[in-house]
Amino acid sequence: MMGGHHAASGAAAWVAVTASTPIALGWYPVSDVGVMTGALVCAGAALLPDADHHSGTIAHSLPPISEGVTRVVAAVSGGHRAGTHSLLGVVVFAAIAWVAGLVSVPTERFGELLVGPGIMAVLLVAFALRALRLTRKGTVWPWLSSVGLAVLVAAFAPEEWYWMPFCVGLGCLVHLLGDLLTTRGVPLLWPVRIRSPRWVRRRALVLDDLWTPRGNVSVPLLGDAGSWREWVVMTPVSLYAVVGVGWAALQQMGFDVTGAWQRLAGW
Repeated sequence: MMGGHHAASGAAAWVAVTASTPIALGWYPVSDVGVMTGALVCAGAALLPDADHHSGTIAHSLPPISEGVTRVVAAVSGGHRAGTHSLLGVVVFAAIAWVAGLVSVPTERFGELLVGPGIMAVLLVAFALRALRLTRKGTVWPWLSSVGLAVLVAAFAPEEWYWMPFCVGLGCLVHLLGDLLTTRGVPLLWPVRIRSPRWVRRRALVLDDLWTPRGNVSVPLLGDAGSWREWVVMTPVSLYAVVGVGWAALQQMGFDVTGAWQRLAGW
Protein backbone atom coordinates (compact mmCIF):
# COMPACT_ATOMS: atom_id res chain seq x y z
CA MET A 1 0.00 0.00 0.00
CA MET A 2 1.17 3.53 -0.76
CA GLY A 3 2.52 5.71 2.06
CA GLY A 4 -0.24 8.30 1.85
CA HIS A 5 -2.87 5.59 2.08
CA HIS A 6 -1.16 4.02 5.08
CA ALA A 7 -1.27 7.41 6.82
CA ALA A 8 -4.93 7.97 5.90
CA SER A 9 -5.91 4.51 7.13
CA GLY A 10 -4.15 5.17 10.44
CA ALA A 11 -6.02 8.44 10.93
CA ALA A 12 -9.33 6.81 9.99
CA ALA A 13 -8.76 3.91 12.40
CA TRP A 14 -8.01 6.35 15.22
CA VAL A 15 -11.19 8.32 14.56
CA ALA A 16 -13.28 5.16 14.35
CA VAL A 17 -11.93 3.69 17.60
CA THR A 18 -11.63 6.81 19.77
CA ALA A 19 -14.24 9.37 18.70
CA SER A 20 -17.50 9.48 20.68
CA THR A 21 -19.70 10.48 17.77
CA PRO A 22 -22.49 8.70 15.85
CA ILE A 23 -20.08 7.95 12.98
CA ALA A 24 -17.49 6.23 15.22
CA LEU A 25 -17.27 3.15 17.43
CA GLY A 26 -16.00 4.86 20.58
CA TRP A 27 -14.24 1.74 21.90
CA TYR A 28 -11.34 3.76 23.36
CA PRO A 29 -12.83 7.22 23.96
CA VAL A 30 -10.56 10.26 24.16
CA SER A 31 -11.23 14.01 24.21
CA ASP A 32 -11.82 16.04 21.06
CA VAL A 33 -8.23 17.28 21.37
CA GLY A 34 -7.13 13.66 21.58
CA VAL A 35 -9.09 12.77 18.46
CA MET A 36 -7.47 15.60 16.48
CA THR A 37 -3.89 15.16 17.64
CA GLY A 38 -4.13 11.39 17.85
CA ALA A 39 -5.34 11.12 14.26
CA LEU A 40 -2.17 12.81 13.03
CA VAL A 41 0.04 10.80 15.38
CA CYS A 42 -1.67 7.53 14.41
CA ALA A 43 -1.25 8.47 10.75
CA GLY A 44 2.49 8.65 11.42
CA ALA A 45 2.43 5.43 13.44
CA ALA A 46 0.79 3.71 10.46
CA LEU A 47 4.03 4.41 8.59
CA LEU A 48 6.35 3.02 11.28
CA PRO A 49 6.65 -0.49 9.77
CA ASP A 50 8.20 1.17 6.71
CA ALA A 51 10.99 2.53 8.90
CA ASP A 52 12.95 -0.41 7.48
CA HIS A 53 13.15 1.29 4.07
CA HIS A 54 16.09 3.71 3.78
CA SER A 55 14.65 5.41 0.69
CA GLY A 56 10.96 5.42 1.67
CA THR A 57 8.61 8.12 2.94
CA ILE A 58 9.91 8.03 6.50
CA ALA A 59 13.54 8.40 5.48
CA HIS A 60 12.79 11.76 3.85
CA SER A 61 10.38 13.08 6.49
CA LEU A 62 12.68 14.62 9.09
CA PRO A 63 16.24 14.74 7.73
CA PRO A 64 18.91 14.01 8.77
CA ILE A 65 17.55 12.13 11.81
CA SER A 66 14.95 10.11 9.90
CA GLU A 67 17.54 8.86 7.39
CA GLY A 68 19.75 7.51 10.16
CA VAL A 69 16.82 5.93 11.98
CA THR A 70 15.68 4.00 8.91
CA ARG A 71 19.14 2.59 8.28
CA VAL A 72 19.40 1.37 11.87
CA VAL A 73 15.91 -0.14 11.82
CA ALA A 74 16.58 -1.91 8.51
CA ALA A 75 19.78 -3.43 9.88
CA VAL A 76 18.08 -4.66 13.07
CA SER A 77 14.86 -5.95 11.50
CA GLY A 78 16.35 -7.81 8.56
CA GLY A 79 15.52 -5.41 5.73
CA HIS A 80 12.33 -4.22 4.10
CA ARG A 81 9.10 -6.10 4.87
CA ALA A 82 10.73 -8.26 7.49
CA GLY A 83 10.64 -7.75 11.26
CA THR A 84 8.79 -4.44 11.27
CA HIS A 85 5.97 -5.97 9.22
CA SER A 86 5.24 -8.69 11.78
CA LEU A 87 3.15 -9.03 14.92
CA LEU A 88 6.38 -8.98 16.90
CA GLY A 89 7.23 -5.66 15.27
CA VAL A 90 3.89 -4.20 16.41
CA VAL A 91 4.60 -5.28 19.99
CA VAL A 92 8.11 -3.79 19.89
CA PHE A 93 6.91 -0.43 18.53
CA ALA A 94 4.14 -0.24 21.15
CA ALA A 95 6.64 -1.16 23.88
CA ILE A 96 8.96 1.62 22.74
CA ALA A 97 6.06 4.07 22.97
CA TRP A 98 5.25 2.81 26.48
CA VAL A 99 8.85 3.22 27.64
CA ALA A 100 8.98 6.69 26.10
CA GLY A 101 5.89 7.56 28.13
CA LEU A 102 7.94 7.09 31.29
CA VAL A 103 10.35 9.89 30.34
CA SER A 104 9.16 13.13 31.90
CA VAL A 105 10.52 16.38 33.32
CA PRO A 106 8.91 18.17 36.31
CA THR A 107 8.40 21.93 35.93
CA GLU A 108 7.00 24.58 38.24
CA ARG A 109 4.74 26.25 35.69
CA PHE A 110 3.36 23.36 33.65
CA GLY A 111 3.78 20.49 36.09
CA GLU A 112 5.17 17.25 34.74
CA LEU A 113 6.02 17.42 31.03
CA LEU A 114 5.98 14.09 29.21
CA VAL A 115 9.09 14.58 27.14
CA GLY A 116 9.28 11.02 25.79
CA PRO A 117 5.82 11.01 24.19
CA GLY A 118 6.53 14.52 22.91
CA ILE A 119 9.63 13.35 21.07
CA MET A 120 7.71 10.42 19.61
CA ALA A 121 4.97 12.80 18.51
CA VAL A 122 7.51 14.97 16.70
CA LEU A 123 8.72 12.00 14.68
CA LEU A 124 5.29 10.52 13.97
CA VAL A 125 3.71 13.84 12.96
CA ALA A 126 6.63 14.47 10.61
CA PHE A 127 6.09 11.02 9.06
CA ALA A 128 2.39 11.75 8.54
CA LEU A 129 2.92 15.21 7.05
CA ARG A 130 5.46 13.85 4.59
CA ALA A 131 3.27 10.91 3.54
CA LEU A 132 0.25 13.18 3.07
CA ARG A 133 2.40 15.51 0.94
CA LEU A 134 1.90 18.44 3.32
CA THR A 135 5.66 19.00 3.54
CA ARG A 136 8.54 18.71 1.10
CA LYS A 137 11.95 17.15 1.43
CA GLY A 138 14.69 19.51 2.51
CA THR A 139 12.49 22.19 4.10
CA VAL A 140 12.34 23.41 7.69
CA TRP A 141 8.55 23.09 7.77
CA PRO A 142 8.50 19.43 8.98
CA TRP A 143 10.52 20.43 12.03
CA LEU A 144 8.49 23.54 12.80
CA SER A 145 5.08 21.89 12.43
CA SER A 146 5.80 18.65 14.27
CA VAL A 147 7.78 20.24 17.10
CA GLY A 148 5.15 22.98 17.44
CA LEU A 149 2.31 20.51 17.83
CA ALA A 150 4.22 18.41 20.35
CA VAL A 151 5.14 21.46 22.45
CA LEU A 152 1.57 22.77 22.47
CA VAL A 153 0.11 19.49 23.63
CA ALA A 154 2.91 18.84 26.13
CA ALA A 155 2.47 22.32 27.65
CA PHE A 156 -1.30 22.75 27.62
CA ALA A 157 -2.73 19.23 27.56
CA PRO A 158 -0.02 16.84 28.77
CA GLU A 159 -2.61 14.30 29.90
CA GLU A 160 -3.40 13.64 26.24
CA TRP A 161 -0.24 11.57 25.80
CA TYR A 162 -1.52 8.66 27.90
CA TRP A 163 -2.86 7.07 24.71
CA MET A 164 0.51 7.04 22.89
CA PRO A 165 1.29 3.27 23.21
CA PHE A 166 -2.22 2.34 22.05
CA CYS A 167 -1.98 4.84 19.20
CA VAL A 168 1.34 3.42 17.99
CA GLY A 169 0.11 -0.16 18.23
CA LEU A 170 -3.09 0.64 16.36
CA GLY A 171 -1.24 2.47 13.60
CA CYS A 172 1.20 -0.41 13.11
CA LEU A 173 -1.62 -2.97 13.01
CA VAL A 174 -3.45 -0.94 10.38
CA HIS A 175 -0.25 -0.85 8.31
CA LEU A 176 0.05 -4.64 8.48
CA LEU A 177 -3.59 -5.00 7.44
CA GLY A 178 -3.05 -2.71 4.47
CA ASP A 179 0.00 -4.62 3.24
CA LEU A 180 -1.71 -7.94 3.95
CA LEU A 181 -4.32 -6.98 1.35
CA THR A 182 -1.67 -6.49 -1.37
CA THR A 183 0.04 -9.12 -3.48
CA ARG A 184 3.36 -9.08 -1.60
CA GLY A 185 1.78 -9.77 1.77
CA VAL A 186 3.54 -9.60 5.14
CA PRO A 187 5.63 -12.00 7.30
CA LEU A 188 3.19 -12.00 10.23
CA LEU A 189 5.11 -14.58 12.29
CA TRP A 190 8.63 -13.22 11.69
CA PRO A 191 11.32 -14.30 12.58
CA VAL A 192 9.62 -17.58 11.71
CA ARG A 193 9.24 -17.87 7.94
CA ILE A 194 7.52 -20.93 6.53
CA ARG A 195 8.09 -20.83 2.80
CA SER A 196 5.44 -22.37 0.58
CA PRO A 197 6.45 -25.78 -0.82
CA ARG A 198 7.13 -26.22 -4.51
CA TRP A 199 3.82 -28.00 -5.18
CA VAL A 200 1.94 -24.93 -3.94
CA ARG A 201 3.83 -22.69 -6.34
CA ARG A 202 3.19 -24.98 -9.31
CA ARG A 203 -0.35 -26.25 -8.84
CA ALA A 204 -2.36 -24.54 -6.11
CA LEU A 205 -3.01 -21.23 -7.85
CA VAL A 206 -5.26 -19.68 -5.19
CA LEU A 207 -3.16 -20.95 -2.29
CA ASP A 208 -0.06 -19.60 -3.99
CA ASP A 209 -1.57 -16.10 -3.78
CA LEU A 210 -2.27 -16.49 -0.06
CA TRP A 211 1.02 -18.17 0.86
CA THR A 212 3.88 -16.57 -1.03
CA PRO A 213 7.21 -18.26 -1.88
CA ARG A 214 8.93 -15.96 0.63
CA GLY A 215 6.66 -17.21 3.41
CA ASN A 216 4.51 -14.08 3.53
CA VAL A 217 0.77 -14.18 4.21
CA SER A 218 -1.37 -12.34 1.67
CA VAL A 219 -5.04 -11.76 0.96
CA PRO A 220 -4.51 -9.73 -2.24
CA LEU A 221 -7.91 -8.06 -2.50
CA LEU A 222 -6.25 -4.74 -3.38
CA GLY A 223 -3.78 -6.17 -5.90
CA ASP A 224 -0.42 -4.45 -6.26
CA ALA A 225 0.40 -1.36 -4.21
CA GLY A 226 -1.06 1.74 -5.85
CA SER A 227 -3.62 -0.19 -7.91
CA TRP A 228 -6.99 1.24 -8.86
CA ARG A 229 -8.60 -1.09 -6.33
CA GLU A 230 -6.52 0.47 -3.58
CA TRP A 231 -7.68 3.93 -4.65
CA VAL A 232 -11.32 2.83 -4.72
CA VAL A 233 -11.10 1.56 -1.15
CA MET A 234 -8.89 4.27 0.30
CA THR A 235 -10.69 7.34 -1.11
CA PRO A 236 -13.76 6.96 1.16
CA VAL A 237 -11.51 5.89 4.05
CA SER A 238 -9.52 9.11 3.66
CA LEU A 239 -12.70 11.19 3.50
CA TYR A 240 -13.92 9.51 6.68
CA ALA A 241 -10.73 10.52 8.48
CA VAL A 242 -11.12 14.14 7.34
CA VAL A 243 -14.76 14.25 8.45
CA GLY A 244 -13.93 12.70 11.81
CA VAL A 245 -11.13 15.17 12.56
CA GLY A 246 -13.25 18.08 11.36
CA TRP A 247 -16.11 16.92 13.58
CA ALA A 248 -13.81 16.87 16.62
CA ALA A 249 -12.43 20.31 15.73
CA LEU A 250 -15.91 21.85 15.51
CA GLN A 251 -16.92 20.22 18.79
CA GLN A 252 -13.79 21.63 20.44
CA MET A 253 -14.70 25.12 19.18
CA GLY A 254 -18.10 24.87 20.86
CA PHE A 255 -20.33 23.75 18.01
CA ASP A 256 -22.81 21.02 18.96
CA VAL A 257 -22.18 18.91 15.87
CA THR A 258 -23.37 15.71 17.50
CA GLY A 259 -26.63 17.34 18.58
CA ALA A 260 -27.19 18.73 15.09
CA TRP A 261 -26.55 15.27 13.60
CA GLN A 262 -29.03 13.66 15.98
CA ARG A 263 -31.70 16.26 15.23
CA LEU A 264 -31.11 15.81 11.51
CA ALA A 265 -31.27 12.04 11.78
CA GLY A 266 -34.49 12.26 13.79
CA TRP A 267 -36.00 14.72 11.37
